Amino acid sequence: MTQVMANSPAVLNAYLQFSGALSAGALPAKTREKIALAVGEANHCDYCLAAHSTIGKMVGLTAEQIHESRLAKAFDPKSNAVLQLSRNIVDKRGQLSDRDLQSARQAGLNDGEIAEVVANVVLNIFTNYFNIVAGTDVDFPAAPKL
Repeated sequence: MTQVMANSPAVLNAYLQFSGALSAGALPAKTREKIALAVGEANHCDYCLAAHSTIGKMVGLTAEQIHESRLAKAFDPKSNAVLQLSRNIVDKRGQLSDRDLQSARQAGLNDGEIAEVVANVVLNIFTNYFNIVAGTDVDFPAAPKL
């Protein structure tokens, strides 16, 4: 993916800076990978699903957590709220209701975490769309179809 982005140094730099900044945020790697899986599934991005399934395993997600994340579901309430919020952002194109945000807060997300969920969703939409448009070859083990 980054090899294709390198056709435009500005695009590659934007991706690396955005991704790097979010990796230093409050959301742990497991949560960021869960978001990536939920967004990748919503956008039908085979490359990102394969990549984040592999990366998810590397950061400690189980096969069950990877599967559930793709469905925007999780066993623990806070992770479930993150995934539901992520999927709502994609499905509603950011037009969240007060109820959507209230549900996230009631599950334990603070405003900083909600902001980071939005940012991680946007980053993953960018990479999903980029890889779909570029027709990036899947160089990870393919994610199983749901």
